Amino acid sequence: MPSYLFHTLNISRQDILSHMVDLDVTSSNLANVNTAGYKATRSNFQEMLNEQLKEGTLMSSTQMLTTQGTLKTSSSALDWAIQGEGYFSLTLPDGTIGYTRDGRFALDADRNLVNANGYPLVWDGEIAEGMTNINITANGTVTAVDAEGATVEAGTVQLTRFTNPSGLTDNGSNILLESDVSGAAQTGDAGSENFGTISGYKIENSNVDLGQELTRLIALQRNLTMSLKAFQQTDTMISEAINLRKA
Repeated sequence: MPSYLFHTLNISRQDILSHMVDLDVTSSNLANVNTAGYKATRSNFQEMLNEQLKEGTLMSSTQMLTTQGTLKTSSSALDWAIQGEGYFSLTLPDGTIGYTRDGRFALDADRNLVNANGYPLVWDGEIAEGMTNINITANGTVTAVDAEGATVEAGTVQLTRFTNPSGLTDNGSNILLESDVSGAAQTGDAGSENFGTISGYKIENSNVDLGQELTRLIALQRNLTMSLKAFQQTDTMISEAINLRKA
């Protein structure tokens, strides 16, 4: 029996698996097209070789695209968006530090600044009882009006950046974690060298390109259909060849 039939079968099988994983990545991007601060992910593939024979492709990794999302105006003074490089730092339930571009914050019962999941923002300051009209400047300075009607400085929000932000680990809920690939966290003032600025009353949109992802979804579905047909036809040819030899 020709060995190339088994190579074709293996290539088709590997292509099916690769397309299915890539389909999951694309579906995740589409599902988060309206998630504030979300960064799209793409699949990276490598060619598989075996004794100089091509054996299809394998998805070697996924890569987060860190391009800037557009900013939209919000009516909440605690909706903050980063323009440029950097992340907000959050204290997770287990005590580790997570990072996010989603700057939609609120005050909890203890007047801590928290995100939608209730994780406290890491910053140097506090919002005391009676403070109102909270605002943030481009360099991260948080101001508020105290009980006596005076505008006071409540604290400072710093940003965190990484040498390779694409290497951050996805922790779910739009939160990222430091990894060996991302490099160590570097904290600095907003607006300083290599750090972005912060805008109040703003929300950073997802950087997912809806048209591009829909086009990719259609192409993936067609490619998956072709790979399935190639696998089925090759399997049929191998079965017929086996039956002919038995006869």
